Amino acid sequence: MDHYIDIRLRPDPDFPAAMLMGALYSKLHRALFDLEANDIGVSFPDYKLGVRARTPGDRLRLHAEQSRLEQLMVISWLTGMRDHITLASIQAVPADAKHRVVRRRQFNTGGPSRARRYAQRHGIEFQEAQRLMEAPAARQIALPFVQVSSRSSGQRFALFIEHGQPQSQPVAGSFNHYGLSSEATVPWF
Repeated sequence: MDHYIDIRLRPDPDFPAAMLMGALYSKLHRALFDLEANDIGVSFPDYKLGVRARTPGDRLRLHAEQSRLEQLMVISWLTGMRDHITLASIQAVPADAKHRVVRRRQFNTGGPSRARRYAQRHGIEFQEAQRLMEAPAARQIALPFVQVSSRSSGQRFALFIEHGQPQSQPVAGSFNHYGLSSEATVPWF
């Protein structure tokens, strides 16, 4: 995890940045899935927190060993996105970089499928499950998210992303096909 590559979204009057980031991140997810990659992590250096200000930002940073990033970048996973991004070259991570976990967080957003599962699990009516889930669903979430499509299920969902606290020492581990991990760190600078 000693190299990185930055992919920055170009401003586009026709497409909001959130839509472009969702498309870019979905393409990355498919590429990581196809490569069966568990050694490539991501971070969002320009992310912002806050119920109204939350955004992953307009820059996606990929982290891995140099050879692994080169392997990823020779496949055509950016097809259709090249007009919307600026792609930097692969660079070494600065020596004074901190490290942090970038993980997925899941919340009860009050969706009907969640209420249906809750009703089945607890043997209650669907309407009762929806009523019970109103309060947790009304909680406002300050984390940024990206709308993505799952490669395995094909469903679209909001992937909430949490950046952990910066730490001085890296932690090794594996990443999922979204480039996220609940344990392994990525360089932060």
